Amino acid sequence: MIDLTSWEARFAAFIERSEMQADVAHDREHVRRVVANARRLADAEGADLAIVIPAAWLHDCVVLPKNSPQRPLASAMAATAASSFLALAGYPPFHIPAIAHAILAHSFSAAIAPLTLEARIVQDADRLDALGAVGLARCLMLGGQLGLPLYDPAEPFPHQRSPDDDRFTLDHLYTKLLGLAATMNTPTGRAEAERRTAFLDQFLQQLASELGV
Repeated sequence: MIDLTSWEARFAAFIERSEMQADVAHDREHVRRVVANARRLADAEGADLAIVIPAAWLHDCVVLPKNSPQRPLASAMAATAASSFLALAGYPPFHIPAIAHAILAHSFSAAIAPLTLEARIVQDADRLDALGAVGLARCLMLGGQLGLPLYDPAEPFPHQRSPDDDRFTLDHLYTKLLGLAATMNTPTGRAEAERRTAFLDQFLQQLASELGV
């Protein structure tokens, strides 16, 4: 039996030593929220915590800027770094390939299918943090870091134009966030994603009312 409590302290210490300044939306608090999400989903779906928990803690141990051309490679780099750390730390070696796969497959930009329940849990847990109040806050923080305007003054909501989240912060909801619920892998994750997406819809309705459009 693996004592995950003591291991989690080591995972947290490893994350504290990792460079995570490249993207304000992928900070250490994001990691902790993903761990909490993953634990709840794993308990509900019957996944192996010995795989889910380390993968959730270490999924963003390598962070690249959102606008970096290497961004789709970040999850592969994180999987490699996490595997090395776990092996050197003495984590049970028979779990490490499954942990690495869960880390590799969590990324939206990498577009790698999660092949195990544990990988599906970690992907869902990460995507839940992009939705709801926290997801909206992260979206706005990242837009600020990138120096993007909140919306297109000529057409704040991209109903008659193609959304472009390289130019406008709000467009990220349309290019990615509002569609995440449909990509969820587990019933528990999908139900929570739909609840959090409803909050984003309410925000957009309120914003439209305030802008008078």
